[in-house]
Amino acid sequence: MPKAKSDAKAADSRLKRKGAGAGRKQSKKAAKDPNKPKRPPSAFFVFMSEFREQFKKEHPNNKSVAVVGKAGGEKWKSLSDAEKAPFVATAEKKKQEYEKTISAYNKQLEGKNSEEDESDKSKSEVNDDEEDEVD
Repeated sequence: MPKAKSDAKAADSRLKRKGAGAGRKQSKKAAKDPNKPKRPPSAFFVFMSEFREQFKKEHPNNKSVAVVGKAGGEKWKSLSDAEKAPFVATAEKKKQEYEKTISAYNKQLEGKNSEEDESDKSKSEVNDDEEDEVD
């Protein structure tokens, strides 16, 4: 029986050293910008959007999302590279469009940030400085 108490003490001391999550502050995430363009789908997701429609036509009574996902994954694995090529091309095209839109978005953000950085002083501080020089 004494062994159990010593094991419990050792475990308690280890928990105390590691902090056991007590007293930790949760980090605040930056708010997501709703105007930021969404990332493009991969070739698999392009395939799945088409596959879902086809699967629903063949199996109208199926309500399970998991069944559709498993069937789509198995079908994707069984496709050859030549059969995957149109989906890969579509995904690549969407990726290039995304890169154009994200670069435009980033330039727009830089423009907003540079306007804010131009003036370190607020307008009231600038006016106060001018009044001090007049006196």
